[in-house]
Amino acid sequence: MKLLKYYTKAPEVLTLCEILYKLGYDLKITDSFTQEVDAAVKDFQRKNSLVVDGIVGVKTWAVLLEKDERPESQTQKFLQEADLVQFADEYSLELAAVKAVNEIESSGKGFLINNKPKILFEGHVFWNELKKRGIDPNSYYNSESRNVLYPKWTRAYYEGGVKEYDRLNEAISLDTNPEFKEAALSSASWGSFQIMGYHAKSLGYADVDEFVSKMELNEAEHLKAFGKFLEKNGCLVHLRSKNWAGFARLYNGAGYKENKYDEKLAKAYAKYSQN
Repeated sequence: MKLLKYYTKAPEVLTLCEILYKLGYDLKITDSFTQEVDAAVKDFQRKNSLVVDGIVGVKTWAVLLEKDERPESQTQKFLQEADLVQFADEYSLELAAVKAVNEIESSGKGFLINNKPKILFEGHVFWNELKKRGIDPNSYYNSESRNVLYPKWTRAYYEGGVKEYDRLNEAISLDTNPEFKEAALSSASWGSFQIMGYHAKSLGYADVDEFVSKMELNEAEHLKAFGKFLEKNGCLVHLRSKNWAGFARLYNGAGYKENKYDEKLAKAYAKYSQN
């Protein structure tokens, strides 16, 4: 595992935070090695007779992973080379292009330490999903629910990692009406490619429950959903021609240039083309 320390920003920090949270540290799950993460690491090192320096190197990783006791079965959920090859053949794409998109557009990993697919719950989408079902969200909007139900987008309530399931379950529990669960599941993005639940029917799933059950299986199912999404939204033509700006615009929206998605895709494609 990568050496991590204060100020490091990397996907491995997410894994670190997830393990620490699982071990009882109530911290925000993020890819940034913040002061909060530093304090938790030092406390963990102190309690486990390690050098208390806040640096997550070989020894600290070894003890963390030992304490974590992650189920071996989780590795069976990971995306494999054969899945990418099959995807490329199915959609008449160059494998290097598929690998570039997988690297840049996926969330790095599709499953959390609780063996559930990665999600991000969107409270403003939940608001609209309730309205679609004839339910007035204002009736449930109060100081206790505002972290999962709000009229406009805000990043203020994102928790990250396994904590997003706490938010999802909180939203479902606002009412025993089955439509609340349906609306809540539709209001989260799921898996490696973070496909929103409300896309389920348009992508050919019977309903959002079937979509979620597929997302719970493995990352290969995440890739299948991604392929359906690309096909439905006209992204494949740009991927076949390696028009990275056109692809990024459709998949990431008009603000794709702010995060240089097209440049990152082109760079990743160049790397995989050389292999």
